[in-house]
Amino acid sequence: MRGADLLVTTLVGLGTKRLFTLSGNQIMPIFDASIDAGLDLIHFRHEAAAVHAADAWGRLTGEPGVALVTAGPGFANTLTALYVAAAAESPVVLLSGHAPLAELGRGAFQEMPQADLAGLVAKASWTARSPSEVGHTVARAFSLARSGRPGPVHVALPFDVLEAALVREDAPVVSTEDPGPSPPEEAEVGDILNALRAARRPILLPGQAAARAGADIFRSLSEEIGAPVVSMESPRGVNDPSLGAFAEALAEADLLILLGKRLDFALKFGQSPTLSPGCKIIHVDHDPGALEQTCRALAGSDRLTATIQADPVSTAAALADAAVPVDDGTWPEEVRAAISYVPPEWAALESPTDGPLHPVAVCRAVNDLLDGRESVFVSDGGEFGQWTQARISPPNRLINGPGGSIGGGIPAAIAARLAFPDAVVVTTLGDGSFGFHGMELDTAVRHNLPFIAVVGNDARWNAEYQIQLRDYGPGRLAGCELLPSRYDLAAEALGGHGERVTTGSELAPALGRALGSNRPACVDVLIQPAPAPVVRRG
Repeated sequence: MRGADLLVTTLVGLGTKRLFTLSGNQIMPIFDASIDAGLDLIHFRHEAAAVHAADAWGRLTGEPGVALVTAGPGFANTLTALYVAAAAESPVVLLSGHAPLAELGRGAFQEMPQADLAGLVAKASWTARSPSEVGHTVARAFSLARSGRPGPVHVALPFDVLEAALVREDAPVVSTEDPGPSPPEEAEVGDILNALRAARRPILLPGQAAARAGADIFRSLSEEIGAPVVSMESPRGVNDPSLGAFAEALAEADLLILLGKRLDFALKFGQSPTLSPGCKIIHVDHDPGALEQTCRALAGSDRLTATIQADPVSTAAALADAAVPVDDGTWPEEVRAAISYVPPEWAALESPTDGPLHPVAVCRAVNDLLDGRESVFVSDGGEFGQWTQARISPPNRLINGPGGSIGGGIPAAIAARLAFPDAVVVTTLGDGSFGFHGMELDTAVRHNLPFIAVVGNDARWNAEYQIQLRDYGPGRLAGCELLPSRYDLAAEALGGHGERVTTGSELAPALGRALGSNRPACVDVLIQPAPAPVVRRG
């Protein structure tokens, strides 16, 4: 048995059925070991795409998505996607090949300080040092990735560690024991309840991972205490158009309870006018660093009522069990009305047109396609992505997350198809976003994973174009032009199904044919270069 064999045996024992990967010299022992273990290799065309897929798997299933890439440049290609997973609080285990330990410091092939580099963005990162520790180190990575605030964990695997032989009986016993969540103290729960009793307009904000893991608990909590519980996941923070006019309601809150949610840019660091100067704040978090960040942001004020190091979901469950209702029954309805607010002028934009469609019309057609079906929706892109996030919200939805990166939509759709094999999977993405990982349509074709990619084609990097137009004027536009390229033909060339839509009446039939093709499909839709939505009442 080699280190690579122990690695694969451990992965299978941990419940891993597939690896999101791209081949390379330094990981060939793992590919070899996977054959006898029956481990499925989903073989991508770019290392970042493999990590984007692992991230999507982690967010959709709650279990670590496992990506496997080669050393050096292959590993370096993953850093952006690793950051995206960290910002989204997604459980990911990234395994990378590595130059042999025996050659380090001698100019080894693809020698790079991989653990140090990944450690700048990952939750944890280290290099395995011996074949006998491989099983334990992978089990530790799994445990770290999903415990506390979930996040990506990286393990570098030197080639000589993978190739080295070990005696089977010397292999360590693999343990995946998790210390479990840290519940709050009874007195801490009492402090939160007292603050809720005194508040008239409280809002509870769970972090992304907490909201995914404790969805039912947070729903129960909101019903029991009558206080709004709102999940924020967009890089636009309080200005997320899918939250309607929530920013207006948030500015009126007199108590904000952060349950695993950082007080960061998404909340404008707690400053006025995003939050009222009189709004009190309680922060519950696994991570002492996040609590310290809140203390720094609110230093010199009396607004921070308490910081509590505890599991946010357990805290929410304890609060729900106490069932202390908020006095003013109108406040939850006011917040719900703000979040559900849709500008009336958007209704006129839903209608099909004879030329390029407004993004809202594309959203309506996608909603019609998904209505009544088990589905997963993935939103990618800049301005077009903001429209689709605002208007398409099925139960299973992924967006680019607080990291604000674009381009991961197609790899995420591949992972979604694997996680929900009977669902209709649709990703919407801009034409700029398509350029990042459009070749992964080939991955989907090779692995027979059908989904529909709807490309909003406005022939430009529209987010940056809108910035230039707004900040510098129409005479100062540079570097944002694209061609109205035929992305549908690219899909066909890769073995998928392609459709080109130039007018509104063509869209619904094109989506229907794409679904019926039972192949990875690209519906390339000419759209108007609309700026991202801004939602304000009055």
